[in-house]
Amino acid sequence: MTHFSKTKKLLLGLGAVSGVAVLYYCNGQNRRVHASWTSNYVPSPHAKWDENWDHRSPKYIRSSRSRSSEKDENELNEDREKLTPKVCRHLLLIRHGQYNLDGKTDAERVLTKLGRIQADYTGKRLQELSLPYTKMIRSTMARADETGAIISQYLPSIPITHCDLLREGAPVPPEPPLGSYKPEAYKFFTDGARIEAAFRKYFHRADPDETKDSYIVIVCHANVIRYLVCRALQFPAEAWLRMSLNHASITWISITPSGRCVLRTFGDTGHMPPDVITST
Repeated sequence: MTHFSKTKKLLLGLGAVSGVAVLYYCNGQNRRVHASWTSNYVPSPHAKWDENWDHRSPKYIRSSRSRSSEKDENELNEDREKLTPKVCRHLLLIRHGQYNLDGKTDAERVLTKLGRIQADYTGKRLQELSLPYTKMIRSTMARADETGAIISQYLPSIPITHCDLLREGAPVPPEPPLGSYKPEAYKFFTDGARIEAAFRKYFHRADPDETKDSYIVIVCHANVIRYLVCRALQFPAEAWLRMSLNHASITWISITPSGRCVLRTFGDTGHMPPDVITST
């Protein structure tokens, strides 16, 4: 039998039943076992979740609307209940289909034949999902509006609105930089503020008085979607260009009543045959 009285060994094992990493430290007759959640692990400051990211956390809203010293505990609990969302907010972000890159103006940058086919497949997919869609919001750029129009043929009863905030642009300088992508600095300054405004307008937990989950279809652009995903998951916004999105793909984010954001799908084109899938 091997003795450990004169030797220190550090072993990292995986619990066979619980799957929890356990640290064993042997020194003479002393043995200490630490489960991962009881160790002295400190998460990175950048990994800490901001629960009040949309400024709608009931705890923070309550403190600004009432004076705790003037309310008893029952009244505070009633306030908390009134201000707490009960349902989820689902955002389905659709990138436009392939479009004419040779167009000089937005009006000329319409969908190609393949782009229309891609949008048609995505319309069918959304119809097959049979979700209780609340509304559709389209970017006002031609390729996004055309994509949305094709999808609407499969969702004929969904109300439609348009939004300039969702137009394509340069959200923030990417990290690491991409040599071929070098917009003028003023583009980041103006587009970034606009796209951030789109995030603040559409990404938030449900209102407390909503009684059903909402499913909002947003048809827009790759840069916009990638930036929105980074912001929703509280990743560094500068990471947006590390992701790739296929044309007419589906990205689905759910915002729970607690404010947590769940990325259900990103850039999904599994509903299309391989020969019609493109990204550039």
